[in-house]
Amino acid sequence: MPDPRSSLISQSQEEQSSADRVDLTMALSRGLRCCQRVFSWIPVLIITSVVLWSYYAYVFELCLLAYLLVFHICFVMFSWTYWKSIFTPPASPCKKFQLSYSDKERYELEERPDAQKQILVDIAKKLPISTRAQSGAIRFCDRCQVLKPDRCHHCSVCETCVLKMDHHCPWVNNCVGFSNYKFFLLFLSYSMFYCVFIAATVFQYFLRFWEGALPNGPAKFHVLFLMFVSVMFFVSLLFLFGYHCWLVVKNRSTLEAFSAPVFVNGPDKNGFNVGMRRNLQQVFGEDRRLWLIPVFTGEGNGHFFPLKNHSESQNPLLSTEMWEESDDGSEEGSFGKRLFLLWGISATFEIV
Repeated sequence: MPDPRSSLISQSQEEQSSADRVDLTMALSRGLRCCQRVFSWIPVLIITSVVLWSYYAYVFELCLLAYLLVFHICFVMFSWTYWKSIFTPPASPCKKFQLSYSDKERYELEERPDAQKQILVDIAKKLPISTRAQSGAIRFCDRCQVLKPDRCHHCSVCETCVLKMDHHCPWVNNCVGFSNYKFFLLFLSYSMFYCVFIAATVFQYFLRFWEGALPNGPAKFHVLFLMFVSVMFFVSLLFLFGYHCWLVVKNRSTLEAFSAPVFVNGPDKNGFNVGMRRNLQQVFGEDRRLWLIPVFTGEGNGHFFPLKNHSESQNPLLSTEMWEESDDGSEEGSFGKRLFLLWGISATFEIV
């Protein structure tokens, strides 16, 4: 007859072994995430090192006094926009798009997929959501437990849902989206201008190097590498900047360029295109004096966007229950009215 104490000891040992395996797995997972965060800064360090070297070579080795004022202006604007692109946190959906405790409990207890979809549809009726998943269902993020606003996507690197997500850029180690898309565009433009300025002012010394007229010394090699690196970066940035200019004019994100957003009536790649002027204003704002300065001037709050050919009668913001005052008082009743006016004006005065 087996000893009950032996069985209990064996069972306890198995549970302890299982717990140890779980702890080991969690420790490995945390270690991998930590390593990933460290390695994700390598592209930023590469760019920073190249820029600092270019500053040293241009200012201290070549010391082109006639161009130093303009050079420093370019350097400051480049550094400012790069900093803003890196350290501006991606905007996430507000509490209105999160499931309440009762809705979350009802959604998790429901086992039928169709019933779960209907629960999300009922919740979305109070929110300005126009896009759908490829299946036609309401877009819902299981990880963040939020209904995704239009143009919002989950970033697996940042581990959060990002408003108007364009892409995750390793060169800034950040998600490019609603909160920093303007900064990213300015970063590309000032980077190009920085490269062009260096190449243009160093070109005469590069010709002397090519002809063998430059004296031997460290400056000789700095001229060669400044010219090579600036031209190489300019060519690569030119294509990227041109592509994003086309996206801004069409009012698309990089994700939407590859996969058209799905609406109730089906996919439409031009669903958010409300005309070139309005498209530019959504990113840069109405005050053109601030377009070239890395401060946020975009329109809206990233949770909804005007639709092309969207009449007022179809506007979901006409719902009186949509933007009621939240429990913490952060949302005011007039906010819904401002959203309605913005959407209504864009639908009425569409610019082709």
